[in-house]
Amino acid sequence: MLREVTIGQYYPVDSVLHRLDPRVKLLATLLYLLSLFLMQSWSGYAFAALVLCLLIRLSRVPVRFLTRGLRGILFILLLSVSFNLFLTPGTVLVQLGILKISREGLRIAIMMALRLILLVIGSSIMTLTTTPNQLTDGLEKGLGFLRLLHVPVHEIAMMMSIALRFIPILIEETDKIMKAQQARGADFESGGLLRRARALVPILVPLFISAFRRASELAMAMEARCYHGGEGRTKLKPLRYERRDRNAYLLLALYLLCCIGIRFLPLP
Repeated sequence: MLREVTIGQYYPVDSVLHRLDPRVKLLATLLYLLSLFLMQSWSGYAFAALVLCLLIRLSRVPVRFLTRGLRGILFILLLSVSFNLFLTPGTVLVQLGILKISREGLRIAIMMALRLILLVIGSSIMTLTTTPNQLTDGLEKGLGFLRLLHVPVHEIAMMMSIALRFIPILIEETDKIMKAQQARGADFESGGLLRRARALVPILVPLFISAFRRASELAMAMEARCYHGGEGRTKLKPLRYERRDRNAYLLLALYLLCCIGIRFLPLP
């Protein structure tokens, strides 16, 4: 289950999205996620899903690899859908004792599920097609205007990139610890919610120790290489916009215009 989390992983393959400037992908991901909250109709979600399918095809990342990351949010997805399905007042469609399913609740629950699925897959495409170094350079370059306000842009970009890169590493470490504990007779599946929570304590302690150890090793490695922040540093591969990046910006502007039109037009 833990190995199926795809956020933070990089899938090495040659594709159109892999060759795009990281600044384009960061802005596109941000605007795509924001556009999902503007959608209030089935037409809007259908359009967003169609665009996402096109991006998946262009990324050349296997669909099975992308969709398996949804299993990690299955509990959150079911919880969100259940709350909206049973607690939204409106025209009652089905009544199961004290639980009522309304037409409005069913509509909101389905839309909430679609939004969460598109959010996760949309975010995964960005990380799967962008290396950690490209993410750092893209964040630093894209947020460069904040230096005028004396914001440490390079340090913030470095921290975000390291945190994102450590997600799959910590997930793999957690999986190893769980298997080691299960080999010693630990049970993480049976019992109620409180018992399962207590069973996680033997996992959290070695996981925190491992995380601090990795952080210490990374800090020492950066100091050994004379890393002192972004002041005076140069880039081996400086970011430069190419024709495909400008075309991507034009397509992004077209997508936003379509989203605004769908949002304010009387569509079903």
